[in-house]
Amino acid sequence: MTAILCSTSIQAQSKYSAVDAFVKQAGILDSQNMATVARTIAKPFDDPEMKARAIYTWIATNIQMDAKAMRNGDERKSLPEEVMKNRKATAQGFATLFQEMSSLNNIRCLIINGYSRNNIEDLNNPADEINHSWNVVQLGQSPQQWFYVDVCKASGFLDERKNVFTPSFTSQYFFAERPIFNLDHYPDNGAWQLGPGPKSIREFYSLAVIHPAAYVYQVQKLSPAQGLIKTKTKAKVNFSFPVTTNSGIEKINLLMGTGKRQQKSEPMNFDYSKGAISFSYQFKNEDSFPVKILINDHPVAEYMVEVSE
Repeated sequence: MTAILCSTSIQAQSKYSAVDAFVKQAGILDSQNMATVARTIAKPFDDPEMKARAIYTWIATNIQMDAKAMRNGDERKSLPEEVMKNRKATAQGFATLFQEMSSLNNIRCLIINGYSRNNIEDLNNPADEINHSWNVVQLGQSPQQWFYVDVCKASGFLDERKNVFTPSFTSQYFFAERPIFNLDHYPDNGAWQLGPGPKSIREFYSLAVIHPAAYVYQVQKLSPAQGLIKTKTKAKVNFSFPVTTNSGIEKINLLMGTGKRQQKSEPMNFDYSKGAISFSYQFKNEDSFPVKILINDHPVAEYMVEVSE
């Protein structure tokens, strides 16, 4: 299969390359208070979008997830001053700091509380209480001028047990594409679901789990949509997802199982037609196991597959 070149995600990142370079050169600014940092990193830019990007990049590259607090649901140190002092935060802390720094630069920004899923163990298992926070930024009066920002997820990731944080800056959670963001986040207040998405928390938790590379490759929708796939050993499962025509997809694999039993399939013989990728796979062994779709070796989505005779 010929690769589809010139990723729009690369174009999006190049749009902000000057902002990101300035912020990274500015460094940790650990001798300055929050207000000074907020104004320092945004001062060179006139456009509110670029100011917001500077804030996003600085927080995501200088604040780490507080693994212990997130594991225990401890929000006692989520105020911006505490986050700046400790350089650690929960999702609530990230969102609160982003909102405060945006406000100091005259950017209207709100905190949205809700739900997000990180692994297949969450499938069909709705959380008992809110477990994530993110922001929306307003740049104009129309509904289309509200934009999603998740600076917590942009900073990196925790292991499955929430013991270890790995820094890994991700550009795509800034002004994220609505269709894929709505498969990855569910607001406690439905008014803050920008565009179409799951209609209930139960529906949200029934969907395939979204991984960060879905944003990179501009995946818009998944089929199967449901996270649980029941199939037979003699049947094929058909997968498909729309992507932008410029997505740089060179290979697709399936990563099946966990731990030492984890196996990666041979590259899929996929088709690209009418703006969508499609391929099929036959699971030949009777078993139940998680399956990740990999694009260029990066996880995009995850399912639980139950195979019977």
